[in-house]
Amino acid sequence: MSMQRVFVGRLAGCPVFDPAGDRLGKVRDVVVVYRSQSAPRVIGLVLEIPGRRQVFVSIGRVTSIAQGQVITTGLINVRRFEPRADERRIMAEIVGRRVELADGSGSAVIEDAAIEPNRIGEWSISQVYLRKPRTSASPFSKGPTVFATWDEMRERQAPGQPQSAEQLAQSYAELLPADLAGALLDLPESRMIEVVSELSDKRLADALEEMPEDDQVAILDAIGNERAADVLDEMDPDDAADVLGELSDERSEQLLQMMEPDEADDVRLILRYGPNTAGGLMTTEPLIMPADATIAEALARIRRHELHPALAASVYVTLPPYETPTGRYLGAVHFQRMLRYPPHERIGAILDESIEPVQAESTGAEVARRLATYDLVSMPVVDRAHRLLGSVTVDDVLDSLLPDDWRSHDEDEPIPAMETGSIKTVKP
Repeated sequence: MSMQRVFVGRLAGCPVFDPAGDRLGKVRDVVVVYRSQSAPRVIGLVLEIPGRRQVFVSIGRVTSIAQGQVITTGLINVRRFEPRADERRIMAEIVGRRVELADGSGSAVIEDAAIEPNRIGEWSISQVYLRKPRTSASPFSKGPTVFATWDEMRERQAPGQPQSAEQLAQSYAELLPADLAGALLDLPESRMIEVVSELSDKRLADALEEMPEDDQVAILDAIGNERAADVLDEMDPDDAADVLGELSDERSEQLLQMMEPDEADDVRLILRYGPNTAGGLMTTEPLIMPADATIAEALARIRRHELHPALAASVYVTLPPYETPTGRYLGAVHFQRMLRYPPHERIGAILDESIEPVQAESTGAEVARRLATYDLVSMPVVDRAHRLLGSVTVDDVLDSLLPDDWRSHDEDEPIPAMETGSIKTVKP
C-alpha cells in the first residue's frame, strides 16, 4: 500500500477504483474507533456507490491512496453502512469538535485530520489541523491555525455546549442539492441539526427540496418557526406548499403569516388545489413576458443562472399583469424557436398557439400524458378565465408518479408498480 499521510478533507469525494480501473464510487468519510492510550485507529472508508448507497469498505481492502484516488481489491459488501456504537466518522462526527491543547495555550476547533499507516500497515489519525479563536474583532478575520498530534490535545464536550459544525458545512459546499440532502440525512440527528444551523437559508432550502417530506417536516420542527419561514421563502412555491401540506392547519397558517407576503401568496394559491392536480404540482414562477418583448430580451431572461432548466425551455406570453395570476394567456415561445429568428423579432410574432394549456383542476396523470404527447418539459396551467397561474415541469410530474419513498431506493432496486389515474409505471 502506498505509505503516506492523507488529510481526510481532501480524501472526501475522491473516486474509488477496482484493480481493473473500473470506478466503484467515491469516498464520503473515514471510520475510526477510539483507543484508550493512542490516536483513533482507522478501520475503513464510507463509500458512495451508484444509487447513492453508502457502504463500508475495510481499510484492509484498500491497496493505494494516492494522487487523488483510492484503489481497492474490488471486493465490496454492498450492504448499507450503519455505524456501530464505538465507531466514529471523521468528517461527520470529529471535524468541528472543540478541543483543549495540552500545552495550556487554549482551545481550538478541529478543521481536518490526517490519517497515516504505521510500519505494519495499521492506519490511525496521525495529525489534526486546528483553528484557534480569532484574535481580531473584525468579522472577516479568522483565528490562527496549528497542527497537533492526537496526544497534544484533549476533546472538550462541556454539558449543553454544541460542537461547532462550521467546517463540516464548508466541506459540503460543492455538493449538488440532492447529494447534500443525502449527506445530511446520513448524519446522526443531533449532528445533522448542528450542520443545518451552519447552512444558509437558500442552501438549506435547496437540500430540503430533495428530501422525503417526513424529513423536511422534522428539520423545520428542529430549526424553529422564524428560520423555518425564512427557508420556506427560499424554496420553490410548489415545494414549500408540499411541506406545509404535511403540517397541521394551525402551524401551516402560522408559518404562512411569517413568510414574505408575495411568497406566501404563491404558496396559498397552490394549496387551494389538490396535491395531485396541475394546480397542486405547478410552480407559480415561470418566465412570463409581453407580446412586444424582443427575442433578445427573452433570451437574456433565459440565460439567468438560477433559472431551472425546465422553466428556461419556454417563455409564456400573456396580457398584463405579468405576475401570476396574469392577464389572459396568449401562447408560448420555445427556446429553440427563438434561435431561428433575428434578435429584434417580437416574441408575439412567433407564438406557438397549438398547445392548449391545462386547467388547474386537471389530474397529474393528464398533465403527464400531455407532456409525453407533445414532447414538452413544461406545461402552462390556467384557470377558468384563461389566466396563467403557473407551469408544471416534468420533474414535478415524475415526483407525483413515483412512490413516496422513491428517494430511498437504489438504482439496482426495482421501484414498485404504481398507478396514478390511468397511468401505470414500472421499472423495466
